[in-house]
Amino acid sequence: MRTLIIEDEKLASDRLANLLQQINPEIEIIGKIESVRKAVQEFNAGLHPDLAFFDIQLADGLSFEIFDQTTVPCPIIFTTAYDEYAIKAFKVNSIDYLLKPIDADELAASLRKFRQLTLPATRPPEPTTPNLEFLQKAMQMLGHQPYKNRFVVKVGEHLKSIPVEQIDFFFSLEKATFLQTKENKRFVVDFSLEQLESLLDPQQFFRINRSYLIGLNAIQDIVSYSNSRLKTFLRNSTDTDVVVSREKVNAFKDWLDR
Repeated sequence: MRTLIIEDEKLASDRLANLLQQINPEIEIIGKIESVRKAVQEFNAGLHPDLAFFDIQLADGLSFEIFDQTTVPCPIIFTTAYDEYAIKAFKVNSIDYLLKPIDADELAASLRKFRQLTLPATRPPEPTTPNLEFLQKAMQMLGHQPYKNRFVVKVGEHLKSIPVEQIDFFFSLEKATFLQTKENKRFVVDFSLEQLESLLDPQQFFRINRSYLIGLNAIQDIVSYSNSRLKTFLRNSTDTDVVVSREKVNAFKDWLDR
Protein backbone atom coordinates (compact mmCIF):
# COMPACT_ATOMS: atom_id res chain seq x y z
CA MET A 1 0.00 0.00 0.00
CA ARG A 2 1.47 3.33 -1.14
CA THR A 3 0.75 5.93 1.51
CA LEU A 4 1.21 9.72 1.56
CA ILE A 5 1.50 11.84 4.72
CA ILE A 6 0.56 15.53 4.61
CA GLU A 7 1.70 17.00 7.92
CA ASP A 8 3.67 20.15 8.79
CA GLU A 9 5.07 18.92 12.13
CA LYS A 10 8.06 16.63 11.58
CA LEU A 11 7.67 14.81 14.91
CA ALA A 12 4.02 14.05 14.19
CA SER A 13 4.85 12.96 10.64
CA ASP A 14 7.65 10.66 11.78
CA ARG A 15 5.49 9.19 14.56
CA LEU A 16 2.67 8.42 12.14
CA ALA A 17 5.09 6.79 9.70
CA ASN A 18 6.53 4.65 12.49
CA LEU A 19 3.07 3.57 13.64
CA LEU A 20 2.12 2.59 10.10
CA GLN A 21 5.28 0.51 9.74
CA GLN A 22 4.61 -1.21 13.06
CA ILE A 23 1.06 -2.07 12.04
CA ASN A 24 2.07 -3.29 8.60
CA PRO A 25 5.74 -3.32 7.45
CA GLU A 26 4.56 -3.60 3.84
CA ILE A 27 3.10 -0.09 3.91
CA GLU A 28 5.25 2.19 1.75
CA ILE A 29 5.48 5.88 2.66
CA ILE A 30 5.88 7.51 -0.75
CA GLY A 31 6.13 11.07 0.52
CA LYS A 32 5.77 13.58 3.33
CA ILE A 33 4.34 16.98 2.40
CA GLU A 34 4.18 20.01 4.69
CA SER A 35 1.96 22.54 2.91
CA VAL A 36 -1.21 23.07 0.89
CA ARG A 37 0.80 24.56 -1.96
CA LYS A 38 3.17 21.59 -2.25
CA ALA A 39 0.31 19.09 -2.02
CA VAL A 40 -1.54 20.80 -4.87
CA GLN A 41 1.63 20.79 -6.97
CA GLU A 42 2.25 17.08 -6.38
CA PHE A 43 -1.34 16.01 -7.09
CA ASN A 44 -1.40 18.14 -10.24
CA ALA A 45 1.83 16.46 -11.31
CA GLY A 46 0.17 13.05 -11.11
CA LEU A 47 0.93 11.82 -7.59
CA HIS A 48 -1.48 8.94 -6.92
CA PRO A 49 -1.10 7.18 -3.56
CA ASP A 50 -3.42 4.42 -2.45
CA LEU A 51 -4.18 6.27 0.78
CA ALA A 52 -3.30 9.68 2.23
CA PHE A 53 -3.19 11.02 5.77
CA PHE A 54 -4.07 14.73 5.95
CA ASP A 55 -3.31 16.90 8.95
CA ILE A 56 -5.88 19.70 8.87
CA GLN A 57 -3.89 22.74 9.98
CA LEU A 58 -0.85 23.05 7.73
CA ALA A 59 1.85 25.71 7.53
CA ASP A 60 0.04 27.74 4.86
CA GLY A 61 -3.63 27.01 5.58
CA LEU A 62 -6.20 24.26 6.07
CA SER A 63 -5.81 21.05 4.11
CA PHE A 64 -9.43 21.42 2.95
CA GLU A 65 -8.07 24.07 0.57
CA ILE A 66 -6.31 21.28 -1.34
CA PHE A 67 -9.69 19.96 -2.48
CA ASP A 68 -10.58 23.42 -3.82
CA GLN A 69 -7.47 23.59 -5.99
CA THR A 70 -6.96 20.09 -7.33
CA THR A 71 -8.40 16.57 -7.51
CA VAL A 72 -7.37 14.28 -4.67
CA PRO A 73 -7.25 10.83 -6.30
CA CYS A 74 -7.31 8.63 -3.22
CA PRO A 75 -9.17 8.02 0.05
CA ILE A 76 -8.27 10.27 2.98
CA ILE A 77 -7.81 9.73 6.72
CA PHE A 78 -7.66 13.06 8.56
CA THR A 79 -5.38 13.50 11.57
CA THR A 80 -5.71 16.57 13.77
CA ALA A 81 -5.58 17.88 17.30
CA TYR A 82 -8.96 19.57 16.85
CA ASP A 83 -12.43 18.04 16.71
CA GLU A 84 -14.12 21.13 15.22
CA TYR A 85 -13.50 20.02 11.63
CA ALA A 86 -15.19 16.62 11.80
CA ILE A 87 -18.27 17.52 9.76
CA LYS A 88 -16.20 19.32 7.13
CA ALA A 89 -13.97 16.24 6.84
CA PHE A 90 -17.07 14.10 6.34
CA LYS A 91 -18.10 16.30 3.40
CA VAL A 92 -14.91 15.62 1.43
CA ASN A 93 -15.35 11.85 1.40
CA SER A 94 -12.79 10.86 3.97
CA ILE A 95 -12.60 7.40 5.53
CA ASP A 96 -11.88 8.43 9.10
CA TYR A 97 -10.95 11.28 11.42
CA LEU A 98 -8.29 10.60 14.06
CA LEU A 99 -7.52 12.95 16.93
CA LYS A 100 -3.91 13.51 17.98
CA PRO A 101 -2.05 12.01 19.68
CA ILE A 102 -2.96 9.15 17.39
CA ASP A 103 -3.73 5.89 19.11
CA ALA A 104 -2.19 2.81 17.48
CA ASP A 105 -5.36 0.75 17.86
CA GLU A 106 -7.52 3.47 16.31
CA LEU A 107 -5.06 3.80 13.44
CA ALA A 108 -5.16 0.05 12.84
CA ALA A 109 -8.97 0.18 12.84
CA SER A 110 -8.87 2.96 10.23
CA LEU A 111 -6.59 0.88 8.02
CA ARG A 112 -8.98 -2.07 8.30
CA LYS A 113 -11.80 0.22 7.27
CA PHE A 114 -9.74 1.35 4.28
CA ARG A 115 -9.21 -2.24 3.18
CA GLN A 116 -12.91 -2.99 3.48
CA LEU A 117 -13.90 0.06 1.42
CA THR A 118 -11.35 -0.06 -1.38
CA LEU A 119 -12.01 -1.80 -4.64
CA PRO A 120 -10.32 -5.10 -5.65
CA ALA A 121 -6.61 -4.91 -6.36
CA THR A 122 -7.21 -5.30 -10.11
CA ARG A 123 -8.66 -1.77 -10.19
CA PRO A 124 -7.08 1.44 -8.83
CA PRO A 125 -8.63 2.74 -5.61
CA GLU A 126 -10.94 5.72 -5.86
CA PRO A 127 -12.30 8.14 -3.26
CA THR A 128 -14.92 6.40 -1.15
CA THR A 129 -18.42 7.54 -0.35
CA PRO A 130 -18.91 8.91 3.17
CA ASN A 131 -20.62 6.42 5.47
CA LEU A 132 -23.10 6.70 8.29
CA GLU A 133 -20.55 5.52 10.87
CA PHE A 134 -18.25 8.44 10.02
CA LEU A 135 -21.11 10.94 10.26
CA GLN A 136 -22.15 9.60 13.64
CA LYS A 137 -18.58 9.88 14.87
CA ALA A 138 -18.36 13.44 13.59
CA MET A 139 -21.59 14.42 15.29
CA GLN A 140 -20.41 12.90 18.57
CA MET A 141 -17.21 14.94 18.38
CA LEU A 142 -19.09 18.13 17.68
CA GLY A 143 -21.49 17.41 20.50
CA HIS A 144 -18.83 18.20 23.08
CA GLN A 145 -18.07 21.79 22.05
CA PRO A 146 -18.78 22.73 18.43
CA TYR A 147 -17.51 26.32 18.55
CA LYS A 148 -14.95 28.32 20.49
CA ASN A 149 -16.19 30.30 23.48
CA ARG A 150 -13.09 32.41 24.04
CA PHE A 151 -9.69 33.32 22.63
CA VAL A 152 -6.45 33.63 24.56
CA VAL A 153 -4.31 36.58 23.43
CA LYS A 154 -0.97 37.92 24.55
CA VAL A 155 -0.76 41.38 26.11
CA GLY A 156 2.89 42.16 26.74
CA GLU A 157 4.11 39.45 29.09
CA HIS A 158 0.56 38.51 30.09
CA LEU A 159 -2.18 36.30 28.68
CA LYS A 160 -5.75 37.53 28.42
CA SER A 161 -8.90 35.49 27.75
CA ILE A 162 -11.51 37.23 25.60
CA PRO A 163 -15.05 35.77 25.38
CA VAL A 164 -16.45 35.51 21.87
CA GLU A 165 -19.40 37.67 22.97
CA GLN A 166 -17.01 40.61 23.33
CA ILE A 167 -15.61 40.29 19.80
CA ASP A 168 -16.96 42.48 16.99
CA PHE A 169 -14.93 41.15 14.08
CA PHE A 170 -11.70 39.57 12.88
CA PHE A 171 -9.53 40.91 10.08
CA SER A 172 -6.24 40.14 8.38
CA LEU A 173 -3.54 42.72 7.81
CA GLU A 174 0.04 42.23 6.62
CA LYS A 175 -0.03 38.42 7.11
CA ALA A 176 -1.40 38.70 10.66
CA THR A 177 -4.91 38.11 11.98
CA PHE A 178 -6.49 40.45 14.53
CA LEU A 179 -9.63 40.42 16.63
CA GLN A 180 -11.43 43.65 17.45
CA THR A 181 -13.47 43.90 20.66
CA LYS A 182 -16.57 45.91 21.50
CA GLU A 183 -14.34 48.05 23.72
CA ASN A 184 -12.33 49.03 20.62
CA LYS A 185 -9.29 46.96 21.56
CA ARG A 186 -7.29 44.99 19.00
CA PHE A 187 -5.28 41.80 19.57
CA VAL A 188 -3.32 39.39 17.40
CA VAL A 189 -4.66 35.82 17.28
CA ASP A 190 -2.84 32.67 16.17
CA PHE A 191 -5.43 31.64 13.60
CA SER A 192 -6.04 32.42 9.95
CA LEU A 193 -9.47 33.64 8.86
CA GLU A 194 -9.99 30.25 7.17
CA GLN A 195 -9.42 28.49 10.48
CA LEU A 196 -11.65 30.93 12.35
CA GLU A 197 -14.54 30.20 9.98
CA SER A 198 -14.62 26.63 11.28
CA LEU A 199 -14.10 27.61 14.93
CA LEU A 200 -16.86 30.23 15.21
CA ASP A 201 -20.64 29.91 15.24
CA PRO A 202 -21.81 30.63 11.67
CA GLN A 203 -25.02 32.06 13.08
CA GLN A 204 -23.00 34.88 14.64
CA PHE A 205 -20.01 35.39 12.32
CA PHE A 206 -19.79 35.69 8.53
CA ARG A 207 -16.76 35.88 6.20
CA ILE A 208 -17.67 38.78 3.92
CA ASN A 209 -14.41 38.93 1.95
CA ARG A 210 -10.79 37.77 2.03
CA SER A 211 -9.91 40.17 4.85
CA TYR A 212 -12.92 40.34 7.17
CA LEU A 213 -14.91 37.90 9.31
CA ILE A 214 -17.57 39.99 11.01
CA GLY A 215 -19.95 39.54 13.92
CA LEU A 216 -23.64 40.19 13.47
CA ASN A 217 -23.85 42.63 16.38
CA ALA A 218 -20.96 44.72 15.08
CA ILE A 219 -22.86 45.85 11.98
CA GLN A 220 -24.09 49.43 12.28
CA ASP A 221 -25.16 50.02 8.69
CA ILE A 222 -25.20 48.38 5.24
CA VAL A 223 -25.43 50.32 1.98
CA SER A 224 -25.49 49.41 -1.70
CA TYR A 225 -22.13 49.64 -3.42
CA SER A 226 -20.81 49.41 -6.97
CA ASN A 227 -21.17 46.25 -9.09
CA SER A 228 -24.05 44.86 -7.01
CA ARG A 229 -21.93 44.69 -3.88
CA LEU A 230 -22.65 45.86 -0.35
CA LYS A 231 -20.62 48.05 1.98
CA THR A 232 -20.78 47.47 5.73
CA PHE A 233 -20.06 49.94 8.51
CA LEU A 234 -18.75 48.23 11.62
CA ARG A 235 -18.58 49.47 15.18
CA ASN A 236 -15.10 50.82 16.05
CA SER A 237 -13.73 50.05 12.59
CA THR A 238 -11.28 52.57 11.13
CA ASP A 239 -11.68 50.96 7.71
CA THR A 240 -14.42 52.74 5.76
CA ASP A 241 -14.24 50.31 2.85
CA VAL A 242 -15.39 47.00 4.36
CA VAL A 243 -17.17 45.59 1.31
CA VAL A 244 -19.01 42.29 0.89
CA SER A 245 -17.45 40.52 -2.08
CA ARG A 246 -19.76 40.08 -5.06
CA GLU A 247 -19.88 36.28 -4.85
CA LYS A 248 -20.93 36.43 -1.19
CA VAL A 249 -23.69 39.03 -1.41
CA ASN A 250 -26.58 36.57 -1.68
CA ALA A 251 -25.25 34.34 1.10
CA PHE A 252 -24.70 37.43 3.25
CA LYS A 253 -28.31 38.53 2.75
CA ASP A 254 -29.53 35.05 3.68
CA TRP A 255 -27.34 35.14 6.79
CA LEU A 256 -28.83 38.47 7.84
CA ASP A 257 -32.36 37.15 7.29
CA ARG A 258 -32.09 34.03 9.49
